[in-house]
Amino acid sequence: MLTVNRILPPDSDAPAVATLSLTASDRAKSRHRFTADDGTPIYLNLPRGTVLRGGDRLGGEADTVIGIVAKPEPVVVVKAHLSFDLLRAAYHLGNRHVSLELAPDHLKLEPDPVLEALLHQLGGLELSTDTLPFEPEAGAYRSTIHSHSPSHGHDHN
Repeated sequence: MLTVNRILPPDSDAPAVATLSLTASDRAKSRHRFTADDGTPIYLNLPRGTVLRGGDRLGGEADTVIGIVAKPEPVVVVKAHLSFDLLRAAYHLGNRHVSLELAPDHLKLEPDPVLEALLHQLGGLELSTDTLPFEPEAGAYRSTIHSHSPSHGHDHN
């Protein structure tokens, strides 16, 4: 079993020996056993709170490099003709602490009949289901390899 315990810089040129396709919830597991796409068993032993993104690269024993792929999964795609309607939907979903992927012209969330009913009730929105990679926002204070220190010079993690 390969053990990976470090996150490589994004500009790492080392070739990946395996890829690991993970759903959004799996990419939030920092200590877990997975099976790479080629069948290789892999153990993630990363700092607690690490949230991986598609395209990340992990390092392990003997300079082993594993590439992370955002695995397509069922999602609800929310679109609107008016940007305000999309903004309002994001507000109401965020108020319920729903994991959301944000884009200028759409939102993505995990399927949930109650939330879908809420969105229909708001009006002005088009909902569709699809199977796509899901990259939700990590949150302002969540520890992630993609976080940036606030401009006032200290970290809240």
